[in-house]
Amino acid sequence: MYKVIVFAGTTEGYDLCRYLSRNQIPVLACVATEYGSRSVEENPFLKVQAARLTQEEMEKLFEEIRPEMVLDATHPYAAEVTKNIHTACENAGIVYQRVLREEGDSGDQENAVYVDSPEAAVEYLKNTEGNILLTTGSKELGKFTALPGYQERLYARVLSLPSVMTACASYGLEGKHLIGMQGPFSRELNAAMLRQYDCRYLVTKDSGKAGGFLEKAEAAMECQVQLVIIGRPLQEKGLSLKECRKMLGEHFGILEKPQVTLLGIGMGSRDTLTVQGQRALERADLLIGARRIADSVKLSHHQVLYEYRSDVIADYIHSHPEFAHVVVALSGDVGFYSGARKLLSLLGEDTEVICGISSVVYFMAKIGLSWDDAKIVSAHGRSCNLISLIRCCRKVFAILGTSDGVSQLARKLTDYGMGDVILYVGENLSYKNEKIFAAPAAKLTEYQGDPLSVICAYNENSVSRLETHGIPDEEFIRGKAPMTKEEVRTVSLSKLKLTEDSICYDVGAGTGSVSVEMALRAHQGIVYAIEKKEEAAELLLQNKKKFAADNLEIVHGMAPDALENLPVPTHAFIGGSSGNLREILQVLLEKNEHVRIVINCITLETISEALSAIREFAFEETEVVQLAASRAKEIGRYHLMMGENPIYMITCQK
Repeated sequence: MYKVIVFAGTTEGYDLCRYLSRNQIPVLACVATEYGSRSVEENPFLKVQAARLTQEEMEKLFEEIRPEMVLDATHPYAAEVTKNIHTACENAGIVYQRVLREEGDSGDQENAVYVDSPEAAVEYLKNTEGNILLTTGSKELGKFTALPGYQERLYARVLSLPSVMTACASYGLEGKHLIGMQGPFSRELNAAMLRQYDCRYLVTKDSGKAGGFLEKAEAAMECQVQLVIIGRPLQEKGLSLKECRKMLGEHFGILEKPQVTLLGIGMGSRDTLTVQGQRALERADLLIGARRIADSVKLSHHQVLYEYRSDVIADYIHSHPEFAHVVVALSGDVGFYSGARKLLSLLGEDTEVICGISSVVYFMAKIGLSWDDAKIVSAHGRSCNLISLIRCCRKVFAILGTSDGVSQLARKLTDYGMGDVILYVGENLSYKNEKIFAAPAAKLTEYQGDPLSVICAYNENSVSRLETHGIPDEEFIRGKAPMTKEEVRTVSLSKLKLTEDSICYDVGAGTGSVSVEMALRAHQGIVYAIEKKEEAAELLLQNKKKFAADNLEIVHGMAPDALENLPVPTHAFIGGSSGNLREILQVLLEKNEHVRIVINCITLETISEALSAIREFAFEETEVVQLAASRAKEIGRYHLMMGENPIYMITCQK
């Protein structure tokens, strides 16, 4: 038999019926009319009974079925019905629970007039002029016939049932003054009706958020129409829909998992929502997101949790099973530098994911550039060597995230001789205060903008990134400091096996030829060039600027002391040790026992010291290569091969 009887007729009632039957709790839904019965579909655990019951008929029904409880989810204005249900439950000894509809919010209080009853609304309107949109339904329509000239002033919106239309026509309301429609009604539709019929007043009951009250209030405010609100007849106590779902879950041991959707909302404006995303929001009863994001898409019926931390969001969803549909709103697109990845790992594979319009798609369309050939990165809260990317790519799109992000980038570009790079800047994309402009980097070195920004750097003079080592020696600025020659440099770096995000040390960097090549190869990592001589450090700085190696840091000092406070390395090149090779190796291994090291030796004494240290530290991978390179020199009409000093390259790694 039925464990629960739900007196429905409202969206809350239908929701509870579906919730119970979905979890195989037998439920009888009582609605007043056949029209109401069409709002919920029967199934093996749900039966719908359409009939208006007296108190005595209710008592008889309760005695026959003996449900565990009765839920009264009738309309807030059905005061007599609520009284009968409550009394019948008391007489039959059945648990009674009132389910309340959440009250609406009229917004601008100066735009609202509150009255106690339909009769009081008529008395107020007698002293006014102008057309009236009446949205209280057909039941109270007869009371408004007491309004002088009502047939001309009233535009009544009622259900499109034949019986309702006939009843309204009997009051003399026909043609355009009788609007037969089924809700829900959006703010835009309400506003369109107010304008269409040139209304100055909108009469409504406070039907709550689920009853579309907020949409009426917002439309009235938009059209500068006076809102006449008929107050609730009872000050009731009871449970909200969500509280009732939680109570039922605890009572019947329901462990239903809510349907969770990760929604990319686009830039932030509701205009950039996809249709699929809008439907998800309309279906949701809980909305979660950072305040700016959630506020931009929340609807009147949403309960909102302002939160952006993935673990907190997951814990909240798991501990609140009373919500049927949860939407976690994320900025832009869920696959573009989004928190969706971590949330998916916490929430499970059955989480729905709905993509949004990413900032790169939106912004590049706005500035008229394609993005299929652009390098796309984020410098918001993460390490990113934009200078290297802009130097080698014609178009680079980047998310920034600080108010001085544009000026910092512009100053660096200018310092590296790239002040002519065009920076397209986009701020507050899709919002009313959206700002998009373009200027050369040299003109933006002092620019202060909005943290919510993106850029596209357009470099007409970009150079292709070399895929191999081997910058010609003559390309480097040289002085009296020693320099590792091109052939030796190429083989040495090939032995290091760098990746694009390597953390590298160049010990005894000299002019910086190895440091620069390391920085250009590990362009999203960082290179620390350690050099004790002042003259060599100055040459290092000049070569850093020439090659725009922004990820090259110059450390003036002697190893191993100069290494102590540096980040953990993944790779190290030792071109000069000043007799401290063993101590340098010890510091490197203390920082990272798996660091990959290449040592270049010229003297036999250094080779002996290196081999001894390799044995002492028990490296598992060792390789010794001797390289002797010769270059042709023209002497008259002859070419004579001139040998470079032989170099011993020792590669070692644990």
